[in-house]
Amino acid sequence: MGLMIAQEMDVTKKDSIKAGVTRISQTEGKLHILVNNAGQCGPVSDEFNQPSTTAQKEAGPISEYLFNNESFEEWGSLFAINTSSIYFVTIAFLDLLDKGSKAIGKKGFSSSVINITSISGLIKVAQRHFCYNSSKAAGSHLTRMLSTEFALKGINVRVNAIAPGVYESEMTYDNITGQEATDSVGMPVVPVPARRAGTAAEMAGTAVYLASPAAAYMNGQELVIDGGYLAVNPSRV
Repeated sequence: MGLMIAQEMDVTKKDSIKAGVTRISQTEGKLHILVNNAGQCGPVSDEFNQPSTTAQKEAGPISEYLFNNESFEEWGSLFAINTSSIYFVTIAFLDLLDKGSKAIGKKGFSSSVINITSISGLIKVAQRHFCYNSSKAAGSHLTRMLSTEFALKGINVRVNAIAPGVYESEMTYDNITGQEATDSVGMPVVPVPARRAGTAAEMAGTAVYLASPAAAYMNGQELVIDGGYLAVNPSRV
């Protein structure tokens, strides 16, 4: 087993990203696995998703509420973290990833980029946060574009994504137990069939698979691990 060494990096700052690249270049000279996992929730319009008989349903009040409740600055800040960072971090580490593929020298092997997206980028409801869902949808498409462009240019680096459903995290809650709590976080139209949140082991296992030789033939894909959320709710997949 190797050592785990922490490297502080602000994924929205080029200088910070370059410092991370420099450190890996000096200590390792190559990179085999890159996980783009930085993310935040961003602006939320709670009243838009209130399941009550008195909730606004008229266009005028809804328009005024949504327009005044969020700002261009909030949207730009969230896209910088959830979407733009995927692009800049991946591009910055691309040469090291390519060197990682060449260093192994094993036929069929390639370094792996794993982007953490979300089912929020795949469903057609806003879950009260239009900005977050839009940024995650952009991350999904960016995954496919990077995969395609690298492949067309003969760069042997795979790019895939994981789109988790409801999981315990710093962005949700430390503990999500049972159907009611799961649906409270995920806000589905139809309850999540699994009737529970996903586990850390399920998330980690999917990431290990994408990073392993078992997934060497997978490129440009997004693995959804959501307990059946998308199977029963409006989505674009």
